[in-house]
Amino acid sequence: MGAVLDHLYLDWAATAPLSREARDAMAPYLAGDFGNPSSLHAAGRRTRLAVEAAREQVAAAIGAQPAEVIFTSGATEADNLALLGAVRASTRRHVVVSAVEHPAILRAAEWLEREGYEVSRVAPDRKGFVHAAEVGAAIRDDTALVALMAVNNETGVVQPVAEVAALAHAAGALMLCDAVQALGTRPISVREWNVDLLSLSSHKVGGPQGAGALYCRSGVDLAPLLMGGEQERGRRGGTENVPAIVGMGAAVAAAVAEPEARTARLVDVLRAVEYGVLTSVLDILVVGVGTTRVPNITCVQFEEADAETLLAALDMAGVAASSGSACSSHTMEASHVLLAMGMSETEARACVRFSWGPTTRAEDIGRLLNPLPELVARSREAARRRREKVAL
Repeated sequence: MGAVLDHLYLDWAATAPLSREARDAMAPYLAGDFGNPSSLHAAGRRTRLAVEAAREQVAAAIGAQPAEVIFTSGATEADNLALLGAVRASTRRHVVVSAVEHPAILRAAEWLEREGYEVSRVAPDRKGFVHAAEVGAAIRDDTALVALMAVNNETGVVQPVAEVAALAHAAGALMLCDAVQALGTRPISVREWNVDLLSLSSHKVGGPQGAGALYCRSGVDLAPLLMGGEQERGRRGGTENVPAIVGMGAAVAAAVAEPEARTARLVDVLRAVEYGVLTSVLDILVVGVGTTRVPNITCVQFEEADAETLLAALDMAGVAASSGSACSSHTMEASHVLLAMGMSETEARACVRFSWGPTTRAEDIGRLLNPLPELVARSREAARRRREKVAL
């Protein structure tokens, strides 16, 4: 999958390299097949068939019907459309979200608050797990929607989606699941999970950036955010991005093929990363240990270090990693996920996320482990000097 990189890329949770399957599928639609899918002529019909084939691929990957899949510009738009669209179509005025949701959910919830809706935020435990009972306690008779992600993008912790969905439906509320980090790492079934809305991203599984999808269960009312056309059955106006949609379909199909072999490769790397870090660096904590986690994300707290300087040093050493969500890490603020888990700002700023994919090899992890002890020591010393300077 993807191009050969000249460094160790451990930031797949931010974006994955474009897969061969996606690249090959997209090629015809970047050249000769350029028709508008809404056009009735032959060129338009060809691209319409390609879009619908991709829709079938995405639907098959999550156990949905093709008509229930809405293509978007990415998971951020899918999350916004799901939360804002479903709530605005309801007469209820209350929403429940977990405090560890992606910013696409949390910012949309803040927007609803400005419109006069009430929002309850449910915190996780110290390991990052959101307990269904606590979500249930926050649900009210006027709750329109409950949002809980399947897998946290910063910690890799798996959340109890099906259990929370049952509680939401018992109160007459809709269930929204951000499944971006679950795709390709866990089996997804919208029927078994019993969710009404579910968001997906293309570029997390080797598809192109700028494409996503929203599953919307048949019968769920959804007020569109984008208007001006009848594309996506009137739920998302705008000419379809055919190459990106076709690439997403191919990437999603590849991501759910041969799941046992894919998981085994990811687990091999997980063991290499976590065992290697634990045995080479003192005073560290693997975040979320003791909960169910996906095999392609690990978040490590390097006590007394500073993630920003450590990441810069790793980059210079040829290793790409991150300090959290790619959609918010540029702000240099402490992660809202880690703070919600009860960490102090200092503890949260000492955390680094490593994430990988099916082409990452366990034998390559030495490129991370060899320089890591010295780089962590330097980061801790730099952080100590800054603290002393501030204390003067």
